[in-house]
Amino acid sequence: MTKPLKIDFVSDVVCPWCAIGLKSLEQALDRLGDSVAVEMHFQPFELNPQMAPEGEDVVEHIARKYGSTPEQIAKNGEAIRQRGAAVGFTFNLDKRNRVVNTFDAHRLLHWAALEGRQAELKQALLTAYFTDGRDVSSHDVLVEVAGKVGLNPVTAREVLEQDRYALDVRAQEQFYQSQGIQAVPSVIVNDRYLIQGGQPPEAFEETLRRIASEA
Repeated sequence: MTKPLKIDFVSDVVCPWCAIGLKSLEQALDRLGDSVAVEMHFQPFELNPQMAPEGEDVVEHIARKYGSTPEQIAKNGEAIRQRGAAVGFTFNLDKRNRVVNTFDAHRLLHWAALEGRQAELKQALLTAYFTDGRDVSSHDVLVEVAGKVGLNPVTAREVLEQDRYALDVRAQEQFYQSQGIQAVPSVIVNDRYLIQGGQPPEAFEETLRRIASEA
């Protein structure tokens, strides 16, 4: 019997472990095959909600936020690159110069969900930022990426310039914060089970099989 799995993937588009976690989750779901029927929703979380529109240099930001040295940043970056490669995601962190504000990206993702293209846009934004080094706070970049995944670029620009869905995104962010979500990725299954972090595919698979057996 096919078991239903409702998955809320709480994440940010400038979070490297969210890119890794999403690829791992997708591989786990592929392994589960037809044994589960998945309903996936991407929920907003801002790693840096107070980030200024112009963003901040990546190295300066990480050093200030975490106290990391350039050597530690380079070492962590290589670990992330290797973990990404293992699940099929390409990190070109040398192209990523700035940490940016992601609120507009989350507004566009909210709209994309209404258009049935949220998963495609999520993947494309992660690739734009981490693989291609694009500025995912730029309206021009967001509109271009939206168009590439089959969304109407004219409507996408209207969404961004008219501040649509701002209240909806704020409400969702506040809801998950009220539920104790303080780090991402956080994967909530069937509104009951929480899986945190960029787990390997095997860990996701094991947990999802157990949840499905209890559904």
